[in-house]
Amino acid sequence: MIDEVLATGARVIVVNDGSTDGTADVLRGYAKRGVEVVAYAKNRGKGYALSRGFDRAEAMGFDRVITMDADGQHSVADLPRFVEATAVHPNTLLMGRRTVEGEMPQGNTFANRLSNFWFAVQTGHRLRDTQNGFRLYPLSAMRGMRPLTSRYEAELELAVRCAWRGLPIVAVPVTVNYAPPGGRVTHFQPGRDFLRISLLNTALTLLALVYGYPSMLVRRIVRHHPNDQ
Repeated sequence: MIDEVLATGARVIVVNDGSTDGTADVLRGYAKRGVEVVAYAKNRGKGYALSRGFDRAEAMGFDRVITMDADGQHSVADLPRFVEATAVHPNTLLMGRRTVEGEMPQGNTFANRLSNFWFAVQTGHRLRDTQNGFRLYPLSAMRGMRPLTSRYEAELELAVRCAWRGLPIVAVPVTVNYAPPGGRVTHFQPGRDFLRISLLNTALTLLALVYGYPSMLVRRIVRHHPNDQ
């Protein structure tokens, strides 16, 4: 996958989230080819990895990043869709939207619908695929934003907090390549992870009431009455 992205001429940042399977050895070879590698010894989760990647991209002078999962789910052929969309919608969070829900594994479908529900509760906006990690983030909007959780549910949190900040969110149609049953490596543990996700959504819902919705309301008032300031 890295080779495919490099072939497009894009700069690549790879975050090695404490892998112990020889990934570091592979990435040393890519580093010699200009790939920027961010690595640390302990697995910290996707939320932490995204934060480290954002920091490195901003330090390198970039103003936007496209995030892709390294398990091959996301298609490099869809990258031009994000490039075209950001030209039309600058300073916008672009979120990949899987075009055929029926192709999702059953567990993914339920989790995605639940995530979509909570996103609507916490922001007042509706999206069909809030769990998709194929996204384009404007780095100026992410500055200083550190997720409450370091794990994969941080992606929902980031989208919610972007909405609270008044950042437009636009869906970009993408394809997804799912591994065959039993062929996907996952660290998901239903009991523990469901509890963690429930706690996060409880916190975000409370924050939405005291901060999120008031912030969005103030922005709406200012936008409609700019001369009253």
